Amino acid sequence: MKRILAIAGLTWKSAFRYRLFWILAALLAGAVVGLPLLLKDDGTAKGLVQILLTYTLSAVATLLAMATLWLSCGTLARDIEECQLQVVTVKPISRWQVWLGKWLGILGLNAMLLALSGMAIFILLQWRAGHLPPDEQKVLRDEIFVARASLKEREPDLKPQIDQQVQQRIAELKKTDPTELNEAEIRRQVTEEVKAASTSVPPGYGRFWVIDLHTLPERTQNEAFQVRVKFHASDPNPEATYDTYWVIGPPDSPRVAKIRQVLPPDSFQEFQVPAHLLDEKGRLIIDFYNANNASLVFPIEDGFELLYYENSFGVNFVRGLMILLCWLALLAAIGLAAASQLTFPVAAFACMAILLMGLSSGTLQTVVEQGTITSYNSATGGYGHTPLDLIFVPVFHGALKIIRLVEGFSPVDFLSTGRSITWTMLGLAVAQIVLLLAGIFCAIGIILFSRRELATAQGNV
Repeated sequence: MKRILAIAGLTWKSAFRYRLFWILAALLAGAVVGLPLLLKDDGTAKGLVQILLTYTLSAVATLLAMATLWLSCGTLARDIEECQLQVVTVKPISRWQVWLGKWLGILGLNAMLLALSGMAIFILLQWRAGHLPPDEQKVLRDEIFVARASLKEREPDLKPQIDQQVQQRIAELKKTDPTELNEAEIRRQVTEEVKAASTSVPPGYGRFWVIDLHTLPERTQNEAFQVRVKFHASDPNPEATYDTYWVIGPPDSPRVAKIRQVLPPDSFQEFQVPAHLLDEKGRLIIDFYNANNASLVFPIEDGFELLYYENSFGVNFVRGLMILLCWLALLAAIGLAAASQLTFPVAAFACMAILLMGLSSGTLQTVVEQGTITSYNSATGGYGHTPLDLIFVPVFHGALKIIRLVEGFSPVDFLSTGRSITWTMLGLAVAQIVLLLAGIFCAIGIILFSRRELATAQGNV
């Protein structure tokens, strides 16, 4: 371990000699201190968080990501090209120790820069929050400066109902028009219809949710909760608002809360639920009534959830920074793996291409869904296909699966909405991003570096 740490220390010294490090330090200072001072918020809690947390933390993550790839490629590729590693490898140290030492050195450097940037952002956030109006400070304390976990109702098992309707639809088509028989398309249509029927609340009707809270600590059960809802309306007017009536608490009991909320559609809305409304089984029962002239649809995925206090904002902020560090650990492994076989310019170009692909997940998703890289042809009313689709579509499909392993953990979104980054989520991030993905690139990089011929005349030899 001493040999690995010695290489890590040399990597730090090498990084300090790069002009890139000092340029990065200046850019980070500008992003953390200059950006919040230049950009003014609108005086609301959400505006403050948008400027100080979302923009600043995203800028820090982007700068560190690009610098990590550049430094990881340069520190290994240039040491090979300038024949410095030839001197190191003749000493009693294995190549895998050299490789891991450089990876740990870059990881430690990122941890230091991320900690300093995070500390500055946290202090500025607290300072600027003190200048908000009292009502906006309350919004910060209740909705953002907190780590709130969520609970949802267990999704209903719709498979038996879907299977039954699919079989009925197939039997009808066999009798009337067998040429239109496409079981996959029929199943997709029936699934959408059944989901819509189970989540739609027609005018004058209602629905209820039952959230089981008996596993939470007793103190948490007796605290107030927040309901977070999102619904779609059959009314095409996007500026319309809707009266929603909620009865929360045990049925036929005086311990109920009756709440009326006027809410807009197609956006997340929150309102508070008073404390001490659970029934004897530790469940919270929420009854909703639709008094509007339009049907309201609450999606199964994100239509309704119950938020409760899980931890402080400071702890949540630290866990978010640790997830960002997991991302940087993966990028460092990718850069070192590329530099283990390629020259510095080629390795840097390849890594930047990988980073660009990771940032273009929306485009990849569109290509995979359409099954082609060509654009929509208005003349034919469809999408064209080329032989390149046989190559790019499967590649994009595989890349999208890998990207989703990383994108599933988005600390900036969680922090800006006061959502809890749980220890379980952090553990999954370490397992998927560091141990799995970064581990694969580490293994590839070590194998390539161990097999590479370093004595070949190159560079200025």
